[in-house]
Amino acid sequence: MNKTYITLFIGAILLFSCNESDDPSVSANVEKKQAIENYADIVLASYEDSYNTALTLQQSIDEFLAAPSEQLFENAKTAWKNARIPYGQTEAYRFYGGPIDNDLTGVEGLINAWPMDEVYIDYVVDNDNAGIINDATNYPTISKELLEELNEAGGKSETSISTGYHAIEFLLWGQDFSANGPGERPYTDYVIGANGTATNQERRGQYLKTVTALLLDNLATVRDEWEENGTYRQSFVNNANPNEIITKIFTGLGELSKGELSGERMFVAVDTQDQENEHSCFSDNTDVDIKMNFKGIYNVYYGIYKRVDGTEVSGKSFRELAQSLDNVKASAAEAAFADAEAKINLIPTPFDQAILNSPAIILDAVKSLSTLSDKLSDVALELTTDK
Repeated sequence: MNKTYITLFIGAILLFSCNESDDPSVSANVEKKQAIENYADIVLASYEDSYNTALTLQQSIDEFLAAPSEQLFENAKTAWKNARIPYGQTEAYRFYGGPIDNDLTGVEGLINAWPMDEVYIDYVVDNDNAGIINDATNYPTISKELLEELNEAGGKSETSISTGYHAIEFLLWGQDFSANGPGERPYTDYVIGANGTATNQERRGQYLKTVTALLLDNLATVRDEWEENGTYRQSFVNNANPNEIITKIFTGLGELSKGELSGERMFVAVDTQDQENEHSCFSDNTDVDIKMNFKGIYNVYYGIYKRVDGTEVSGKSFRELAQSLDNVKASAAEAAFADAEAKINLIPTPFDQAILNSPAIILDAVKSLSTLSDKLSDVALELTTDK
């Protein structure tokens, strides 16, 4: 190539580059797509952590069932609590028809449905023969297919929960009648023979093993959709209209903050003063659930996720985009985040006693989360309005 052609070639590249960077809408879309890519990376990382911690839970349960003991039972409970930490943060990826809660294929109801009617699964106080576990006549074989079919299919529909984290929680802790702690199911409920308590110990163990395996299957389904080459992720990050995707993302944040978290998971429990309406009522883990749900909202807006192993996933954030477009609205959102976090941290534990003794503190947190939702809505409008 002679010098004249080289000069013309370089000039054309420079002209194209200048034209591209000088177009505000092109530059804004590039940054929006970077933030969307980072969001997808965070989603994948948190679902990977959710799967891996659930795998550790499965291993702990298998060890316990192989040789039931008090210590191994406590190990399984600890593993369940650890598994809730990353999963709680994934709640921020719901409410816009993604892989977790698509109307046709979503598996959220199989993973995290609540509140649940304990009598649907196992014995309860005053009914020793209740539940699927104690009904070998109608349910001779406990399988993944059976539990999936029965989930939310009983007489009480939405509370007829047979799968997911909270079914496992009930099988580990049992009903909670304590003012100072969680449920106290004895590990001997799983001891086969004369030293066992309750009845159908072998079926109870089979149920616990099966429901945990099904949880892993469903977590893998969602995780795989967000893999680099996952079907849903590809359509999500490659959407020609980034504003459409940002609207979905912020819809998820707003619905979680104002509707699900502050409404269903906090206000309803205070309003009814019924511990059955708290999220993790058997293990007294609701305070962690609330904090992790909030953290999920924070992760998305600030564009950062701290993995279970301590490493961080981060990149272009919606906060940065908001600051560049309207610093007043961005500052208002940051103030709302700080206020909500502070008020959530003031809620006493356990939550089932706080709804009775400290409702005003919980309601302050509810209001702060509602305000946060409003401020995020203001930011979303700014981000999705082309200038």
